Amino acid sequence: MKKTSLYFLIAFVLGASVAGGIAVAEISNTGGVKACVDNKTKVLFLSANGKCAKGRSPLELTTNAFDVKNLAATITPSVVSIAVETATSGGTGSGWVYQSSTSSSYIITNNHVIDAVASGTGTITVEFSNGNQAEAKIIGRDKAYDVAVLQINKGNLAALNIGDSTKLVVGEPVMAIGSPLGLASTVTTGIISALNRPVSAGSVGQESFVNAIQTDAAINPGNSGGALINAQGQIIGVNSAIATLSTGGTSGSIGLGFAIPISEAKRVIDEIITSPTNTSTRPLLGVYFDNTYEGIGAKILRLTPGEGADAAGIPAGSIIKSIGGQRVVDVIGAIVRIRSYAPGATVSVTVDLPNGGGSKTFTVKLGKAPSNG
Repeated sequence: MKKTSLYFLIAFVLGASVAGGIAVAEISNTGGVKACVDNKTKVLFLSANGKCAKGRSPLELTTNAFDVKNLAATITPSVVSIAVETATSGGTGSGWVYQSSTSSSYIITNNHVIDAVASGTGTITVEFSNGNQAEAKIIGRDKAYDVAVLQINKGNLAALNIGDSTKLVVGEPVMAIGSPLGLASTVTTGIISALNRPVSAGSVGQESFVNAIQTDAAINPGNSGGALINAQGQIIGVNSAIATLSTGGTSGSIGLGFAIPISEAKRVIDEIITSPTNTSTRPLLGVYFDNTYEGIGAKILRLTPGEGADAAGIPAGSIIKSIGGQRVVDVIGAIVRIRSYAPGATVSVTVDLPNGGGSKTFTVKLGKAPSNG
């Protein structure tokens, strides 16, 4: 039976669905109770001396030091509230300082926070923790990754330090900072609950796809675009979505929040800033999926001639079972896994071949396509 997707709300009131599994990243032992995790099975083995056999990675079973008080005091000035106003509506979200010169600064938020004024009608106001305000303009945005880059004419601001979300470990502590329900500079804490959660949101043809970090740090509407911080004070995710059990409305946090991994978002942000057209790109597998398929995996309806899947020899009718070693349960999972890579990356794609041809793994070089801004 096909795994049924759950349905969620983006924190700024957008629909979303989630499925996926947990991944464990390798870290170095620096003290505490030491163990080794099997790279394939993820089974945990205690290690008296901290050394691990081949095929196992070191893992430290201890709670990382997490100085919430001092981290919050240091980081909060770099996280902003965002107020959006149009002729007919208004809303709030969050953002954070990415880069700053002597005269201007780039602020990062979610695309869905500022989407209402993207046509040029309306205003975006950024407010800092000290109450100072600045009007912002949209430099560029990417609907597919739910990322937007704003600019304000205010310089010499403290930018957040960028972490490495590819090295995150389930269970490590995190802190979310933003403006839930318009309450500026709100700090909540929790842990990373899971990694590689496929999250999609938006209307057909305008969806965003995120290979999300899941956290139980309280995230509520208005937190969208805010910062998810690790114990080292680095931003490792852009808070974007929450799960809700309500129907017909938006409820508060139930301990299921989702963030865009910063390593994924940074590529898009840098492309928007440096591109002459302030646009970004997305990786391209070169397939069209069969949306009527109800089994486990993502069925390829047809291929784009000359693109990655076709060049690698994957036949139409194949059912994708994993991408880059991560299990794929449906089309959303496949798209999210593809988009977690950069254009030009080489990835492994395991499929069930058509007509009972068995399972086969292909090495595919992803192409490049304009993302939907």
